[in-house]
Amino acid sequence: MTEEAIFQGCLKNQADAQRELYNRYSPKMLAVCYRFAHNREDAEDMLQEGFIKIFSQIHTFQNKGAFEGWIRRITVHTCINHLKKNKRFNESVDIIYASSIQVREESIPSIVQAKQVVECIRMLPVGYRTVLNLYAIEGYSHKEIGEMLDIEESTSRSQYTRARQMLEDILVKKKIIHKQKERTGLWASIR
Repeated sequence: MTEEAIFQGCLKNQADAQRELYNRYSPKMLAVCYRFAHNREDAEDMLQEGFIKIFSQIHTFQNKGAFEGWIRRITVHTCINHLKKNKRFNESVDIIYASSIQVREESIPSIVQAKQVVECIRMLPVGYRTVLNLYAIEGYSHKEIGEMLDIEESTSRSQYTRARQMLEDILVKKKIIHKQKERTGLWASIR
């Protein structure tokens, strides 16, 4: 089935088109959800909520930009709403000390497996993890993140700085990167 045929079938609520859409995009969207979620069950809940919204809002897709990009935006917003609804965004977010953090220059070498990095990102407090995902991976600006999460733009910047610092500390501790050695990698390739 072509993407256009899937889209048209979903507009008509055809089960085979909906199944094809889900089968085609759910693995990628589960990976997106997994980065925001605390565990696999939460990620699966986010994915399910996301596809419900995708199917119910498919008529709003206007063929401006990629269909997959539209699906991804709905999925990201669903993840954020899920975190907010479950009051998980603000738990364990310590931004009081974020302004005193000094950003280090070393980063992750490009040869690091994506799975290792995702597992380390998932070790961050949920607020930091959310901002890191939105800024460094999804490409939203701090202003957009602030609006999405109902926080100040400066809070988004502080949380990103702290998240990056904590992630680097975790990666060093796990011996995925070495202090003062690699200066390119994740931060250069993600953004």
